[in-house]
Amino acid sequence: MTAHSFAMFDTAIGACGIVWGAHGIVGVQLPMSSADKTRLRLQQRYGDLVETAPPADVQHAIDGMIELLDGKPNDLADIALDLSEVPEFHQQVYAIARTIAPGKTLTYGDIAKRLGGVELSRDVGQALGRNPCPIVVPCHRVLAAGGKPGGFSANGGVATKLKMLEIEGAYVNHTPSLFD
Repeated sequence: MTAHSFAMFDTAIGACGIVWGAHGIVGVQLPMSSADKTRLRLQQRYGDLVETAPPADVQHAIDGMIELLDGKPNDLADIALDLSEVPEFHQQVYAIARTIAPGKTLTYGDIAKRLGGVELSRDVGQALGRNPCPIVVPCHRVLAAGGKPGGFSANGGVATKLKMLEIEGAYVNHTPSLFD
């Protein structure tokens, strides 16, 4: 595996990390419980990493993510991702997810239908659960049937997803229960 570079950056939801290589951004890490834990998680996922100042294109991506999480409707569509290590089906799911505007949502079924049939909904959910570039690939904008939040694998789970959607002004059909 090629050595990648990474940087940490502060957002409205906490300290995030970003990893890049020669062909674009390969990963974004949503906040863990501390910046040190976020940094450690990146090292666990990507191995040999060098923390360094981001080049201009990566800084542009960081600035866009910070803006989005500050409530400005930045769609991050111009950010170059390197998804060459990601399965083709996942790349297709992520391409559709990237078309969802801030403050809007689709369901897993909506994406599955665009890829060939609603029976692919579970596969869509699994692909989004392995999304290496959350925020840029806005998996938080993909909901379960009926507009319910569904799962979210980031630290904080559904609460983090709901916070991100709230910042963007998206409506989510969520009635808290004893199990949230």
